[in-house]
Amino acid sequence: MDERTSSTSRNDTDRALLARVVVSDRDAFRELYLAYHRRLSRFLLRLTRRHDLIEEIINDTLWIVWKQAQAFRNESQVSTWIMGIAYRRTLKALRDRDPASQAYAVDIADTVQIAPDAQGEQETRQWILQGLGHLPLEQRLVLEFAYDMGYSCEEIAEIMDCPVNTIKTRLFHARRKLRDILPDLAGA
Repeated sequence: MDERTSSTSRNDTDRALLARVVVSDRDAFRELYLAYHRRLSRFLLRLTRRHDLIEEIINDTLWIVWKQAQAFRNESQVSTWIMGIAYRRTLKALRDRDPASQAYAVDIADTVQIAPDAQGEQETRQWILQGLGHLPLEQRLVLEFAYDMGYSCEEIAEIMDCPVNTIKTRLFHARRKLRDILPDLAGA
């Protein structure tokens, strides 16, 4: 099964679960919760190292899914809708926790577990992660949504609730900044 077929199959499964959640099917909600908990955890771990806050945001996000499942309009993938809720809940939680600093500066290299492999590959990955940590939150997020999670520009625009051209601009500037930052980090 190729990646596109797998994605379509996953979305069909998610839509079926969400339809059952609309009628308050707790078993369907449990399946949806389990399906998204790890994905949301990985995403949120890049924004904060506070595991209590991560769990709170995941629970808030999925509570909204439970209460507002009927609001899903089938105009996007279920994952796009859920990630959009998580994105907005995260921004609100981070702003509420530390309004002065916005609490966005996270040392990404400390948050990602790298499987043991060739030393050079691990160093390259750490180097890139360190570079990502120097980017503004919105630019870092669009790179992660696009390259790590595989969302299209249109899906990212829906998640971040902004125009597609804004996403494309953020991607452009993020790649350009990384191109400028990485050589300096390599020498450090």
